[in-house]
Amino acid sequence: MKYIMVLLVLSCTTLLYPQSNTGIISGTIIDKISKQPLPGVNIQILGTLLGASSDLDGNYLIRAVPVGLYQVRASFIGFDTVTKSDVTVNSARPAVINFELAETSIELEGITVTSDYFDFNPTEVNSIKSFSYEEIRRAPGGFEDVVRALSVLPGVAQASAGRNDLVVRGGAPSENLFIVDGFTVPNINHFGTQGATGGPLSFINLDFVDKTTFSTGGFSAMYGDKLSSVLKIDLRQGRSDHIGGKALISATQFGFNSEGPISDNANFIFSARRSYLDFIFNAAGFNFVPEYYDVLAKIDYNIDTKNKISYLFVSAFDHVNFNNKDEEDIYDNANILGSNQIQYVTGISYRRLIDNGYYRLSLSRNFVDYDSFQNDTLLQPLFRNNSREGENELKAELVYKLSGVSEINLGASVKAIKFSSDILFPDNFRTSFGEVLPVTSFSTEKRFMKYGAFAQYSNMMFSRLRVNLGLRADYFSAIEQPLTLNPRFSASYMLDENTSLNLSTGLYSQFPSYIWLAAGQNNKNLTAVKVIQYIAGIERRLRSDTRIKLEAFYKDYSDYPASLIRPYLVLANTGAGYGGASKNFESLGLEPLTSAGSGTVQGLELSLQKKSSELPYYGILSATYSVSQFEGLDNIERTGAYDQTWILSISGGYIFDANWEASLKFRASTGNPFTPYNNDGTQSIKNYLTERFEPSHSLDLRVDRRWDFNGWSMITYLDIQNIYNNKNVTNITWNYKEKKADTNASIGILPSIGINIEF
Repeated sequence: MKYIMVLLVLSCTTLLYPQSNTGIISGTIIDKISKQPLPGVNIQILGTLLGASSDLDGNYLIRAVPVGLYQVRASFIGFDTVTKSDVTVNSARPAVINFELAETSIELEGITVTSDYFDFNPTEVNSIKSFSYEEIRRAPGGFEDVVRALSVLPGVAQASAGRNDLVVRGGAPSENLFIVDGFTVPNINHFGTQGATGGPLSFINLDFVDKTTFSTGGFSAMYGDKLSSVLKIDLRQGRSDHIGGKALISATQFGFNSEGPISDNANFIFSARRSYLDFIFNAAGFNFVPEYYDVLAKIDYNIDTKNKISYLFVSAFDHVNFNNKDEEDIYDNANILGSNQIQYVTGISYRRLIDNGYYRLSLSRNFVDYDSFQNDTLLQPLFRNNSREGENELKAELVYKLSGVSEINLGASVKAIKFSSDILFPDNFRTSFGEVLPVTSFSTEKRFMKYGAFAQYSNMMFSRLRVNLGLRADYFSAIEQPLTLNPRFSASYMLDENTSLNLSTGLYSQFPSYIWLAAGQNNKNLTAVKVIQYIAGIERRLRSDTRIKLEAFYKDYSDYPASLIRPYLVLANTGAGYGGASKNFESLGLEPLTSAGSGTVQGLELSLQKKSSELPYYGILSATYSVSQFEGLDNIERTGAYDQTWILSISGGYIFDANWEASLKFRASTGNPFTPYNNDGTQSIKNYLTERFEPSHSLDLRVDRRWDFNGWSMITYLDIQNIYNNKNVTNITWNYKEKKADTNASIGILPSIGINIEF
């Protein structure tokens, strides 16, 4: 009740301030493939008489737009019409809405097919969704987190409560690729799991995100060294009129943003954020206290209309404190693998427009410093892992538009890698299944090289059929079979102006994680993990703002690292959570491994999506049925650790007016598989992943309120997660003090308030 009262008090403050009436919408219109500016494009704010046309450089500007929420449409003869929804106009900052228009490729009996509200990518015909900043920001239960907002999509499972361990179509959390402004980032989450891509919270500041594109399978040859998904995050440029800023406080952190012009041709964005959970946890007397910071900075310099340089720096600093005040705290903390981390990505890129295309050169560095540790009940070190992973990458890409309906993409990269690790491992560690791991403490430092190259061709044939052909080659010097070749194919056939049949298939490879190669010379025999994907689907646009999709998929895994000591263990079943002794250190791959694991995932997905339009509601409904099975050296096919047979997600909202909006998210899924404990705290191989937790389900509600004052604006929200307090169980551990198995449940009802002030 007190949270509702806070919102009501804030609402009343609108009577104390004069409200500004207008704002600005501006942006740039370019060709989707060649990135060339498009002059003369008609821009219209739907539901009004306001509009503009783009100039010779593709720029447009619309002044005196009444404060509110709009849809903005760009139309041009010979190009598909595109509509952007959820355009928020305020007096604090111009709303920058950029468009990429594709040449009209299909005409059926005089009817031009357009992409309209839904983004169209000619090289990706299946399993792809795009989200704008506003769609992610307002997602209930999303903490304004780029990764967490993806949980409503078909085929995306949650490995455990409160974490961003993406499980995409049965794939492990290590199989996801993150690309931020064109730079590859190993993991975009705080407190990330080494060798995987998960963590509790993303460190990419949503305020600077222009849009995200997420592919859950069948992605093109432009992306390599990952098996299941690609998440592209495009950051916007800083404002060009004057320096502005934003102060924010959300459910877990507070921070400050700044952006503005450096010169006539350059601008910047900057943010610094800090968690405040450590203050709350310390005050409440918790024994496990996480603390984190993150920083983001970007500079864009437009040399002229054809040449542009961009610089990016993103960093995260994570630290854990243990408050061991008594024996109970010491015992509880002995079951936790702590992790202090420093990670950053920094890079500079140069893009030049050429006739009918462009090329991009980039140089970047990724670095992660892992300091993982676990103590016993005598506060003596049980496990230590001090690892450093540094990658320096030089990359070149060329996109050339052969005609209005065809393009070619070429690219190559070289990556120099330095990996070091200092491991303190318990002698004769016995797993809960009874095996003694032959792992000793060691230190290692290694240097590797990775090379990659791809060619991708896309063409529209016979007016209805789009075909994409791709080939990718990757090379990793650390293993004995270093070269992989990955052919890929996709096609889309238009049945009519609103319906298409889509098909994609290809070979995907992923090299072993650096930590998997650290334990000994034997693991150098590992090969790249491989999966052959088959995806078929049908898509129909019911309205310009509504579409329905049905997709079937099949994934055939081979050469997955499997343990030589634990014949049931395949590393496809690891990578989520924090790991440690309670998980038998399985995700680190420190034992002898061989590339003999295999598995299959098959399933069916149905999704219905409506974008915000003149009808003031939006939403996504998705249902997924899938079955995943993997087998190790014992040749016994078992259910995958992340198998959630049924997943149902409903997310949507209603926009009452320019000030008020309400939304909800309901998610239900089959419980995760788990291995039960015997009465003595051991586990039996015959029971490995044979039982399931109860089905999980929760409902999140959110209310947003916007204000606009004279030159500054404010958004407040009330977000209540798990409103009916269902504590979903996602993990089980053994309690040695009480000699029984303990289930670990998610947090129950969790209300939070957020305040964003922009000026």
